[in-house]
This record gives sequence, structure tokens and C-alpha cells, in this order.
Amino acid sequence: MHAHRTRTRALLAAFTALLAALTAAVLLPPAAQGAAPPDPSGWTRVFLDDFNGASGTGVNTANWQYTTGTSYPGGPANFGTGEIETMTSSTSNVSLDGTGNLRITPRRDAAGNWTSGRVETVRSDFQPPAGGKLRVESRVQLPNVTGTAARGYWPAFWMLGAPYRGNWWNWPSVGELDILENVQGLNNNWATMHCGTTPGGPCNETSGIGGQRACSPTTCQQDFHVYGLEWDRSTSVEEIRFYLDGVNFHTVRANQVDATTWTNATNHGYFIILNVAMGGGFVNAFGGGPDAATVPGHPMIVDYVAVWQTGGGTTPPPTGNRDAYGTIQAESYDGQSGISAEATSDTGGGQNIGWIANGDWALYRGVNFGSTPATQFSARVASGAGAGVSGLVEVRLDSRSNAPVGSFAVGNTGGWQTWRTIPANISAVTGTHDVYLTFTSGQPADYVNVNWFTFGH
Repeated sequence: MHAHRTRTRALLAAFTALLAALTAAVLLPPAAQGAAPPDPSGWTRVFLDDFNGASGTGVNTANWQYTTGTSYPGGPANFGTGEIETMTSSTSNVSLDGTGNLRITPRRDAAGNWTSGRVETVRSDFQPPAGGKLRVESRVQLPNVTGTAARGYWPAFWMLGAPYRGNWWNWPSVGELDILENVQGLNNNWATMHCGTTPGGPCNETSGIGGQRACSPTTCQQDFHVYGLEWDRSTSVEEIRFYLDGVNFHTVRANQVDATTWTNATNHGYFIILNVAMGGGFVNAFGGGPDAATVPGHPMIVDYVAVWQTGGGTTPPPTGNRDAYGTIQAESYDGQSGISAEATSDTGGGQNIGWIANGDWALYRGVNFGSTPATQFSARVASGAGAGVSGLVEVRLDSRSNAPVGSFAVGNTGGWQTWRTIPANISAVTGTHDVYLTFTSGQPADYVNVNWFTFGH
């Protein structure tokens, strides 16, 4: 993840030399606050959240999911970065301000414990079409705090390869694209691509392939600036370009690493992350913190996040890209909450999803049911739940808040890898839909694993 690296002042000096070698360019003025930018000519918008909503409310959970605690389930402690805060979904840490902005605010309680916020796009399919380009952009004001009061602050706007979800141990091979990172209230933006193996490897981990640029004429903390990335598959050598206020200050090209490393990092979609960490490896390279001098309560303010694409002939996400009547592997979700993937001993091998309890869910986009109504649903499940523990496996279409079109109950099957195929009837479904598997139980205990599911007539 973005903080796996431990930077040194020598690395900073190297980046400064790189920056000095870049061609000077005129900065583009930031767009007007509170309004999403117009779509660039020739580009098609595929995602936008301009964070309009009532003051004190949370993010739109159709677009974003909260990551809470101090790690992913079963993943590295402290998100693998050494950061020390606990992430929450509380509106004291993550909320809209009522004027078109999202605020992610670190807090410190009387005992000295830090909390903050981390939100990730539900979608994990952001990548350019073959022969086309993807553009990811956000307008951000960094926490307006500097000097000793800023010790430990680590705000970021970044992306991780979709295969990281449910695995949590395949970094950095699956790729990471840091569009904006900042520490200690310094007037500087670091942009980095992570890939390959760690430590060392073709991408110089845990530092990655990075560049940097200062905000100007106002600092990154004093004002909003536009941070962006263009991932370009239209060039003879595929490249990923990083921008600050329209200036391309860092570029990573496929021929900088071996073909396998590049493919492993780019042959899939990505999801987008906004967070403010406190402490960690990157922070430690610039003096450490947080400490008693650090002043909590300074938010990262996000005006919008937008994604566009151009070229290639299609607009993601593709419709009908999943066959309702084929076998849909449960671990191939496009979004999830509360679940993780693990190796399965079921016939055919692969992975199943597990650690599933009341309130968890998984999303599968673009399931094509065709014109003949589907009336049946079946899933391959296993359970080692204790006596009296059971719950429902439900199917909902297009929104988790819609009523289920069908469900079945499941309890102990004899073990977490003792598999059964359970059928259920569903209301007639035609056309193409986003399918949610939702899980409802009368108690908090984990109660089911799912290997795959399918639909029938």
C-alpha cells in the first residue's frame, strides 16, 4: 500500500533533482469551488462524485465504502504502513460539509488515541480501454496545518489494483498508483507507481517509481489544487502520467520495467482511495509523529473525484459482461463489505469468499439475464457455524436498499469447507443488472462461505 515504502532524505534529494530537470510549464488555475469540472472535449465521464449533500452526512455508499479499523480483515497490521490511527465511518471523521465538499478529519481523544477516515470506491474496474486512455482527477485542499502542528499528517488520493481486494498480501505486484501524497504539512505532492516485488525489485520497492512537485502559487495547504493521472494505452509504449494543476510532472512507462511486472500491475481494474493517515513509514522519513505538538482536527477537503475515458470504443463498466446462467465465481466481486477471499478445497479449486456475517455484501456488476426470465438461483455454500447460528443469502438487484428478489437460509453444513449447492426460487428477472449478494442474520457470528453462484430458468 501507499505507505509500505520508507523514504529517505536521499530519495527526496533525488526527486528534487528530477523536478529541476522537468520543463517548466504554466499552471492551470483551479476550477471554481463547489462545481464539478466540465467533461474534457473528446472524453466520456465514467464516474463523478462532487460531494453535494447535507452538512454532517456521510458519503454516498452507492459510490464509496468505508474501510474501518486498523487493517483489512486478515491483512497486514496498521494497513502495512505503520500508521497508528483507527479508521472509522463516523461523521466526526468523514462527512460532507454542505457546500459541495468531503472532509476527512483526523481526531485525537483525551487518551491520545487517533481516529481518521478512509473511503474507497465501490467500483474496482477503473482502467483504460484497449487503445484508449483513462483520466482520474480530484480537486483537494490538504489539511491546512504546517510545522510542528502538522507532524504525523499523511493525506492521500490514490489507487490500488482490484486483485488486492480479498487477498491483502499481493502488494506491490498488483500495482498502486499514488496521485497525491503529502506528509508533515510540507508544500509538496509526491506521485508514485508501486509494482513488482519487495524489497527492491524492478520498481525500487518500497519506494516505488516516484516524482514530486510543489504547489504554486498558493501552497497545497492554503488552497485547492487539482491532482490527476492519465493512464494511456494509445501510445506505442503504454504510460501513466501524473499531473498537478494540469502540469505533467512525472511519467512512468511500460519499458521502465520488465513485461511481466508491467502486466501484473496493469492487466486489471483499480479502485480509488481517499484517506488521511497519521504516522507511518513515509512520515518517519520526514521526522516522525504524531506527537504532543501535533494539532488534530485539520481536514483534507475534497471538492470532487471524477474519472473519464477516451478511445478504445467502449465505455466502462461494460454491460452484460457476466452471464447470469454461467458460473459466477464469488471472489470475482466488483465491490464488497466485510468479506475476504481464501483458497477453497471445493471441486475445481480457486477461492471462496468467507468471514461473512450479518450486514456483509458483495457486488457483481453487469449480470446479463437476457430476455427469458430467470426464476431460480443457486449457490455453492459451506458453513462451520456454531449450533443455532444461521442466516440468509439474499439476491438484490441494482441497489442494496432494494428488496431481495430471492433468498435461502443456511446453517452449519459440517465445516467451513464442506460444500453444498442450495437452490432457491427468485422473482422473474430479465435484462442486465448489478447483482448484490447480501447477508442477513439474527446474530453477529460468521455463518457462511460462498464459492460460486448461478441463475436458471
